[in-house]
Amino acid sequence: MAGLIKREDIDEVRARTDIKEVVDGYVTLRSAGVGSYKGLCPFHDERSPSFHVRPQVGTYHCFGCGESGDVISFVQKMDHATFSETVERLAARIGYELRYEDGGHGPNKQEVGRRQRLLDAHKLAEEFFRGQLAGAEAEAGRQFLAERGFDGDASALFGVGYAPKGWDGLLKHLRNKGFRDEELKLTGMFSEGNRGIYDRFRGRLIWPIRDLTGATIGFGARKLFEDDQGPKYLNTPETQLYKKSQVLYGVDLAKREITKNRQIIVVEGYTDVMACHLSGVGTAVATCGTAFGADHIKIARRLLQDDGTGGEVVFTFDGDAAGQKAALRAFEEDQRFIAQTYVAVEPGGADPCELRQHRGPEAVKELIAAKRPLFEFAIRVGLKRFDLNTVEGRVQALRASAPIIAGIRDSAMRPAYARELAGWLGMDMEDVHRAVGAAVKRARGEAGHGGAPGNGRAGGNGRPVGNGGAPGQGAGPAQAVQARSGGGTGVALRDGHAGDRHEGGHSGSGHSGSGHGGSGHGGSGHGDAAGPDGMQAPPRPAFQRPDPRDPVARMERESLEVVLQQPGMLTGEQWQAFYAARFVHPAHAAVHDAVRAAGAGGATPSQWVEVIRQQVPEELRAFVSELAVMPLPANSMEALTRYCRDIMNRLFELQINHRKAEKMGQLQRMDPAADPELFQAINRELLELELQRRALRAE
Repeated sequence: MAGLIKREDIDEVRARTDIKEVVDGYVTLRSAGVGSYKGLCPFHDERSPSFHVRPQVGTYHCFGCGESGDVISFVQKMDHATFSETVERLAARIGYELRYEDGGHGPNKQEVGRRQRLLDAHKLAEEFFRGQLAGAEAEAGRQFLAERGFDGDASALFGVGYAPKGWDGLLKHLRNKGFRDEELKLTGMFSEGNRGIYDRFRGRLIWPIRDLTGATIGFGARKLFEDDQGPKYLNTPETQLYKKSQVLYGVDLAKREITKNRQIIVVEGYTDVMACHLSGVGTAVATCGTAFGADHIKIARRLLQDDGTGGEVVFTFDGDAAGQKAALRAFEEDQRFIAQTYVAVEPGGADPCELRQHRGPEAVKELIAAKRPLFEFAIRVGLKRFDLNTVEGRVQALRASAPIIAGIRDSAMRPAYARELAGWLGMDMEDVHRAVGAAVKRARGEAGHGGAPGNGRAGGNGRPVGNGGAPGQGAGPAQAVQARSGGGTGVALRDGHAGDRHEGGHSGSGHSGSGHGGSGHGGSGHGDAAGPDGMQAPPRPAFQRPDPRDPVARMERESLEVVLQQPGMLTGEQWQAFYAARFVHPAHAAVHDAVRAAGAGGATPSQWVEVIRQQVPEELRAFVSELAVMPLPANSMEALTRYCRDIMNRLFELQINHRKAEKMGQLQRMDPAADPELFQAINRELLELELQRRALRAE
C-alpha cells in the first residue's frame, strides 16, 4: 500500500539535493555573483536571463514571470509529475531511502535499483541504435527517412536509429557493458527461445520512446525489408518502465509547448510527430500502438492544466473509415476533458508527414488551423448511419444528435448548431430546438440525481459529463481549479498545522484547504480555502510591493536578502537585534515575522528558506524566493562578508535612530522636576543608544 512520505524525509531530500545540479539539466546557468546563478527562464520565453538560482538556499526565482520555489516544485513543474513521484525520483537520485507513514510504502530500494538498471540499459541501447544508423547496412533506413523529408539533424533530434539484422548485435553490446541476461529479459528489448535470449528488433528503423523526463523507456521499430515477416510496426512489450496506455511519443519534446500554448495535438505515428515539430507545431504527440485512452487523457490534462480556464485538444486522423472510427473512439472519451476538443482531417486523407513531404511545413500548420469541434465531427459522422431520405431516419438521427448539441458547454453555440442540424436533416427548426431543449433538461435532471459520468450535466465538448465533477470523475471546473498547482512545495494545512501534502497531483500553494482540496492536489490552507462549514474564508488583503526609491524600504529589503541568503553570518547578538527590529512596510514586516517564527537559520539553509516561505501568506511566497535569490553586490567572499555586515549595521543603526527619536520625544513632553529619576534614566538610555550607534559606525 502506498503511503504518505514522512515530512522529515521530504525535508531531508530537499536539503540534500543540489538545486543547481538539477536545474542544470534543463537550463544553462551562468554565474551571477557569489553563490548565485542565472539563465533563461524555462517557464516563459525571454531573451535576457531573469531566472536566478541560489544553491545555498535551495531556491529559484524568475524576475520576469514570477515563478519560484525549491527543487521539488521545480522538478514537478518541469516534468509535470505529482509531489510524491517527484520526491521519490529525487530521493532515488541521491540514494536516499524514504520512509512512509501509517505502514505505507513506496518503491523499495531493490525496485529503485532495478528501475535504474533498466533505464541505463535503454540509454545504452539508444546510443547503440543511433550509431548503427550511420552504417552501410542502414542505407534502407536512411533512404526511408530522406524520402519523407527527414535529414540527419531531424533524425538526431528525435534519436532515430537502426537495429542491425543480426540476432545478437544489441545483446553482445549490453553484455559487454556489464548487464546480465536476467536483467536484459526485463527490458523488453529481447525475445527468448530454446537457446536463450536474442534481439527483439532486427533490421528495423528505431524510434526511442521517452517519458516526460526525457528518459528512454522503450522503442518503436518500423519494418524496412520485405523478408521481415513481422508486423509493420513493432513496439516494446509491457515492462516495468513501458506501459503503452500511459505513453505518448514525443511528449518529452512537446511538454513545454503544450503547457505554454494550452494545446495538445494527437497524431497517429512517429513520423507525423516529427513532421509536426519540424513544421513549427511543437505540441504534437502520438500514442504507441494503442488508442488514445483514459491514462493518456490524465497525462494530457496535467500538461494542459485542464481546469476550465481554456486549452484545446486536437486529434488528427486519416480520412478513411479507420480514421473515422478512431475519431469516434476519441469522442467517447472527450467528456473526460474540460478543454475543448477538435478534430483535424485533411480532405484528401493525407497525414501530417505526407503534407510536409509534398506541400511543405505551412500545409501542416493549415491542417491544424482548419480544425473543427469534435462534437461537430461526431454529429456529421453519426448522421451517415441513418437514411435521411425517410421520416423515420431523420427522427432517429435527431434523437441521436440532440444530446450531443445539448452537451455543448458554450450555450451560445447551441442554437447555431441546432440550426446547422436542422439544415443537415431538412427538418423544422422548432422541432430540432425542442429536441435539444429536452436533452438539456434530461442532462440537468440526471446531474441533480447523481447521474453517472457521461450522463450528468451538459458540459464539456459536446458530451454530457458527470455530476459536476472532474470530467467523468466527479469534480467540476471549480474543483479542478482548486486542484491546480501554484508555487511552493505542496504544503497544505491539516488540522490547523502546516504539513506536506505527500500524495497528489501538483504541489504548491493551490487553493485547497484542510480536507477540501480533493485528494492530494497540494495546496496551502492559506488564502481562499473553504472552511469546515463550507463557507468561503474572507480574502486576505493584497500586499503592495514597497517603492524601491524609498530609502527605508530599500534598507529593509536588503537586510531581508542578507538574512535569507546568509543566515550563518549573523551572530547571536545580531539575531536578537534583528528580531527586535521594527519593519515599516507590510510585505517586509510579514517576512520579518516569518523569520522570527522560523527561528535563527541553521546548517540547512534550503530548509530554512522553505520554512519561511510556508510561514508567510501565500501571495508573498514568490516574494520570499525573490529575496532569497537576489544577487548580492559582491565578487568575493571577503566583499560578501563586508557587504552583509554593512547592511545589517545600517538596519540596526536605523532602529537605534527610531528609538532615540522616541526617547527624545518623551523627554520633550515631560517635566524634569516632576520625575527626576525617570528623566535621568531616559538620558542614560539615550547615551547608551548613541554609544551603540557609534560602535556600529566604527566596525
